[in-house]
Amino acid sequence: MKILDRYIAKNFLYGYFISLFVMIGMFLTIDLFMNLDEFAELLGVQDATGHEMTMKDVALNVVRFYSVRCALWYKDMAGMIIVIAAVFSLTRMTRSNELVAVMASGMSLKRILAPILLLSVLLTGLMVADQEFLIPKYAYELTRDHDELSYENAYDIWFVGDDKGSLFCSQNYDEKTQTLHEPFIIIRRPVEGRGDDIYRVTGKIRAASAVYDAQRGGWILTDGQRMLLGGDLEMTQGRQSQPIDFYPSNLTAADIPIRKREGFKSLLSLRQLTELENNTGVRTTDMAALALQKHSRITDPIVNLIMLMVALPVLVCRDPKAMKTAVLISFLTTLSCFLVVFVCDLFATEAFFGRIRPAIWAWTPIFIFFPVAIIEIDSMRT
Repeated sequence: MKILDRYIAKNFLYGYFISLFVMIGMFLTIDLFMNLDEFAELLGVQDATGHEMTMKDVALNVVRFYSVRCALWYKDMAGMIIVIAAVFSLTRMTRSNELVAVMASGMSLKRILAPILLLSVLLTGLMVADQEFLIPKYAYELTRDHDELSYENAYDIWFVGDDKGSLFCSQNYDEKTQTLHEPFIIIRRPVEGRGDDIYRVTGKIRAASAVYDAQRGGWILTDGQRMLLGGDLEMTQGRQSQPIDFYPSNLTAADIPIRKREGFKSLLSLRQLTELENNTGVRTTDMAALALQKHSRITDPIVNLIMLMVALPVLVCRDPKAMKTAVLISFLTTLSCFLVVFVCDLFATEAFFGRIRPAIWAWTPIFIFFPVAIIEIDSMRT
């Protein structure tokens, strides 16, 4: 038994690593070919230290860009790679009539699935580790465009609100020094009788920089200028600006990295999603998307395993002539599983009968395909 298990595991891992490198290589080659001109635009550009980018620097930037991208692509394709590896190993055994020899020895074909399922669970754990530890660490890196340089702990923020309704914008926020460079603050107040989500712009603040002061509970402004707007929301040409050196706000420097993550929820860990959900400044409309992402952290690995369980019984066939049909059916069932997950994700944040139920939509693919997997395994001809 151990010899057979090792043989099946070896075939499965062989197919797994071939599929992994082929699919990652295909994604990398296509993306690099389509965006090579954008990387070339970085030649001669000065980085944060004032150093002018050379050809070597651009090449290193490309390597860094795709190194972190590979982690994201692996997470997205992990389920499909496992299915392809199972197809590869079982097709190889079927073509050489090894499954017939196994049955002739008195062993059930269901026993052949055990090492594949065990390895799939371990590899799914690797995908979970990638999602929870590696991808969140490089989340900011994964959101930059091909023609942007990498700045550690420095990024732009746009329309981040506080409890008074004011919106903070800055093209460069330095997380280490807790400094907003050239901030632009839109001052608003709620419109009476129109609900809490309707605001009127009453002014704006510009400054050279803003540093957070925890003791005073606000932002110290350098060369700050405040301009008040009239009730018609139109600025007059001769309107005078007033100097301002401090702006009180409950938006702290610690809140900005958390609120920045609203834009890329799928790249966050379960812990970061919980922190974001508990943050008082998160918009109500984003709570459903956060709940969907939290449930997806649990359901995605389960869906990947169920997808494999649906495909495996079809692939275990004794006749090599029927293998092409079995492979086609397995890929169609896998594709249908992906489509159901995609449709459920689309409708998870929509209101039906006046309520949004992201948890039900996140678990729907499991409710649909798990019984199918059990029925297929139970009805296998062994």
